Amino acid sequence: MSVQGEGTLTRTEVYEKYADGLTRFAAGLVGPSDSPDVVSQAVMRVMWSRQWPEVRNQRAYLYRAVLNEARLHHRGAMRRRARELRALDPARVGPPEIRPEVLEAVGHLSLRQRAVIFLTYWEDLPGPEIARRLGLSEGTVHRHRRQAEARLRRILDD
Repeated sequence: MSVQGEGTLTRTEVYEKYADGLTRFAAGLVGPSDSPDVVSQAVMRVMWSRQWPEVRNQRAYLYRAVLNEARLHHRGAMRRRARELRALDPARVGPPEIRPEVLEAVGHLSLRQRAVIFLTYWEDLPGPEIARRLGLSEGTVHRHRRQAEARLRRILDD
């Protein structure tokens, strides 16, 4: 079955073309262990939707889908953590897991800020390319990067 927008590539070919980049992007948003699941869910959701044959920029559409799926994943994880904390016996809790401070600081950013920081520093992409991939204006990307960098400075300086 071929799709429009990227020539006559099949869904499988489109997936193979972008899977590695999407998985790296998802790993920056939700961590490496959950990234394959997030990518799979996002790709299945969009490629089998009615809108997929009309998509002209499939790469950008897939990146936005992964960002949206990461949001859903994050919400689910927060609800799960809240349930676990309610069920937790405070007497049996051990010391908190020690994480590198930068990774922890990045975890305090919003998903959109995390996406911009990941694409800027891990993927080394310029602002216009980030804007294109995420379906945002360049000004919005610049604002999110500036706010994220300021927040990271505050967190890491404490």
